[in-house]
Amino acid sequence: MTLILNTWIFETAVKTGTGQAELVDRVASLGADGIEVRREYFKDPAMEMPEVGRRAKKQGLIVNYSVPDDVFLASGERNPKLEQYFQEAMVMGVSKIKFNTGHFDHFRGDLRDAFEGLPLETIELNVENDQTAVSGNAAPIKRFLSSANQAGLTQLGYVYDLGNWAFTHNDARQSARELAPYTRYIHLKNTIDDHGTLVTSADLNTGIYNWQEILDNLPARVPIALEFPMSSDSQIKAQMNLLRARMEG
Repeated sequence: MTLILNTWIFETAVKTGTGQAELVDRVASLGADGIEVRREYFKDPAMEMPEVGRRAKKQGLIVNYSVPDDVFLASGERNPKLEQYFQEAMVMGVSKIKFNTGHFDHFRGDLRDAFEGLPLETIELNVENDQTAVSGNAAPIKRFLSSANQAGLTQLGYVYDLGNWAFTHNDARQSARELAPYTRYIHLKNTIDDHGTLVTSADLNTGIYNWQEILDNLPARVPIALEFPMSSDSQIKAQMNLLRARMEG
């Protein structure tokens, strides 16, 4: 199993000024296979991104890139910023880049033409179910990925995010079954329902989902990222061990 640590895990350190390049070494020391950096955490991308790439290469870590933007704008146009995001990804040596789907329902062009020129052979493009009505429901995500597949864009895939389904009231298990054929990556976190208020849990085993049962409905050999804030390295290691025990047991 390939285990990735998303830098949301280190939210407290980031808020107190730790850069994501510094977190590369911390992720390596924890024994993970890779780091997923978040675009919104960069304060000086031009300086930090090359350093992320250098440190990750030195440590032998995979780098994935989370970008909080849509593939398709409200107009239906393919987001023209994708070229910039892919260039940033290339600087960091990224393997997978992740977006939200956005308004594919408004897209009227040719999909192959829309993605022409992006380095999809080098960097895999994935979309994730987020916490919004536009990009967080299974049906439109499946519609986009099915259309991409039919257009021959097999480099486009899907990130299954367990915790986010609670916010859009989708059935997490059914969504896993429906989207399993497109799933290239998994974001694992649990969600607590505190009398109608949804919050992300700091422990995989605490929350509304049986994460182990959910994984039975998803591909077994795709990378998995832990993606929820944790307070200490000992807690991170405990959660990593919990996941590894499930996947390697």
